[in-house]
Amino acid sequence: MFNNKNILITGGTGSFGKMCTEMLLKKFEPNKIIIYSRDELKQYEMAQEYNHKCMRYFIGDVRDADRLKKAMKDVDYVIHAAALKHVPIAEYNPMECIKTNIIGAQNVIDACIENGVKKIIALSTDKAANPVNLYGATKLASDKLFVAANNLVGTQKTSFSVVRYGNVIGSRGSVIPYFKKLLNNGATKLPITDIKMTRFFITLEDGVTFVLKNFERMQGGEIFIPKIPSMKITDLANAMAPNLPNDIIGIRPGEKLHEIMCPADDSHLTLEFDDHYVITQTIQFSAKRDFTKNSLGEVGLNVPQGFEYNSGNNDVWLSQDKLVENIKDI
Repeated sequence: MFNNKNILITGGTGSFGKMCTEMLLKKFEPNKIIIYSRDELKQYEMAQEYNHKCMRYFIGDVRDADRLKKAMKDVDYVIHAAALKHVPIAEYNPMECIKTNIIGAQNVIDACIENGVKKIIALSTDKAANPVNLYGATKLASDKLFVAANNLVGTQKTSFSVVRYGNVIGSRGSVIPYFKKLLNNGATKLPITDIKMTRFFITLEDGVTFVLKNFERMQGGEIFIPKIPSMKITDLANAMAPNLPNDIIGIRPGEKLHEIMCPADDSHLTLEFDDHYVITQTIQFSAKRDFTKNSLGEVGLNVPQGFEYNSGNNDVWLSQDKLVENIKDI
């Protein structure tokens, strides 16, 4: 579906943007891939690696509504990946996080509607479900904005959906590169916040594949959630450094023991498919959509009342051997 189309990726110089660009170039023949981000050095470096004739590099910030509207001229599909994501930094700079993650999200929505973009998927996080930190709260607000945007388009054929998933294995600023840095610097133990802590994990390639697949599935208004494995943080540390002890440092502000992707309070809106869940719209002003069957013919069933999908009650777990295999090239 991306052949001869124009695709714009906000925050496109990040880990997701690079992998998404690589997969789009490998599997499709897009007319343009527009990388929209604010860091000229990262754009310069990415342009050395991805210099296909369809590539376009636009300097701009999602806080800049006018620049977004110019960048989205003739764009068919948008992936909104730009965000401030670091939990402690967001707590220390709350308004900056709000400007990018919430006001920036609305700017993206407005630019898409004004330019008649066909389909938009915004990336979310497990921290947006029952958030306990500012980053998660801003991403929940962003999710609500993108879902509600489907009620703003009228008869225009512009659709907005969200993809929510957990920790990306090896992404910048995440726990695995952090542990690797400690080990490379001769650490004699690895810091663990709580021995019971679990997290969802997904590979970057699987995350991008899931997002691109959902452009085919989406009707507009869904929050798509992949079924992915969980792992105990202690198992992760033992996989990376089996001979080192753990240093229990205590849970940090804004952290949970287990992350949630489908909250129990949304169980009445949640559908289970073979390899993913969908949280449907709370309010639909336009014609009611039947989310139980998507355009790929996949059928979803209502989950039981009170169902919650969290990293602690997950029935799929990432083994230490599989983790080692996934991170060997990081």
